[in-house]
Parts: sequence; C-alpha cells; structure tokens
Amino acid sequence: MKKKILLPLLIILLFSGIRHAHAQRILGGISLGMNLTQVDGDQFYGFDKIGLNFGPMAIVPFGKNKSWSVSLELLYNQKGSYHRGSTDSTTYRLNLDYIDVPVMIHFTDKKIVSAGVGFSYGQLINHKETYLYITPDSLKTSMRPYDLSILGEVSVRLWHGFWVNLRYQYSMLSLRSVTFIDPTNNKNIWERNQYNNVVSIRLTYIFKQPLPDKKEKPKADEQE
Repeated sequence: MKKKILLPLLIILLFSGIRHAHAQRILGGISLGMNLTQVDGDQFYGFDKIGLNFGPMAIVPFGKNKSWSVSLELLYNQKGSYHRGSTDSTTYRLNLDYIDVPVMIHFTDKKIVSAGVGFSYGQLINHKETYLYITPDSLKTSMRPYDLSILGEVSVRLWHGFWVNLRYQYSMLSLRSVTFIDPTNNKNIWERNQYNNVVSIRLTYIFKQPLPDKKEKPKADEQE
C-alpha cells in the first residue's frame, strides 16, 4: 500500500517541480540510456547485465555564472545481475527494477563539461530471480524493498542541449544477506551481503539551456 501511494506522489511532485521550474526559467530535461550492472556478493563478477535508465529531471542553476546546479530526477532504473552458464541450470539472472529519485549537485565548466555527486532513493517495483547455489530457504533476509545509493557522474556537451553522461552508482545499504550452498558439497556453506553496482551511459537533453559563450572576433583596428 505504501508503494502504491509513494510512487504516484513522487511523480506528481517531480512534474509539478518541472512545471514550476519552467515558469521560473529553471531547466527541465530528460535522459535515456543503458545500465551495465552487477550485484556484489552474488558470487559472479563483471557488469554483464544490461538494463534501461530513463526519466525526466528538473535542474536549478545557482552561483557565479550559474556554474553550479542542483538536479532532481525520476528514473525507471533496471539493475541486477546476469551470469551465462554452460547450461540453463548454471545460468543466473537477477532482475531488479526500481523507480529511482536521484538528487545531485553539479559543477559545470564553460557550459561544456560537468561533474556531479549526490545520492538516490530507489523503490523496488519488480524482483525476479533464477536461483543458483542458493534456495529460497537459504535467504537470511528478503530483498530490501528500497535502495539508498551514492552517485558520481561526468557529462560532456555534444550539441545544443544534448549531453552524453557517464554515471556510477553504488548501494549504501545491503540488498539482503544470502547463505550460499555448494551443490557439490553441502558442507561448503558461506554467507554474503549483496549490493547494487551500476555504471550508466546516457544521453540527456536539457530544454532551453543557454549555449556556451562564443568568443568575440577581434576588431579590425585591434588586428593592426
């Protein structure tokens, strides 16, 4: 019930913020890209699962020359893990779909390159898993219904309001605690906490964003 109330409320608040921001000449935008993800603590390594990352944002510039800004996003964010085994019984999939609300502070240099840090709250809306080396009974805790994570990113302006964005995201709290059982030796048992580990590559468009300042050509009398 809380999830059903929380998500629509977040959507309404964000879009209301974007509408108000537009009226105040504060910026709105939208991002679309992909995630390369893994879950630390699942016994596999490599960012082998691919997921979607998209949603709107509101941006509030401030400071000298508007070089600083704060952003608020509402993202559909697919995380999880994937390991391709030699057979179906040794192939592992963990699909975790979130509605994420990142809040970040950015510094933009000459309106061309930007870097930002922040944190994100994510509400888990879908969870599907193919079990491997574990059984449902071996899960010491159920999947946490939310994710708190830290973020860092670098963006480069491509053309007008289009930016290419590289973002890294990592869980601050464990998703769950799991007891693993070796199928070849039932006495070989170990426990691990699990964390989302995400690299995102995105294309962002910011509406009506000021263009980089153009250098003025020297006057004729200055060239002489």
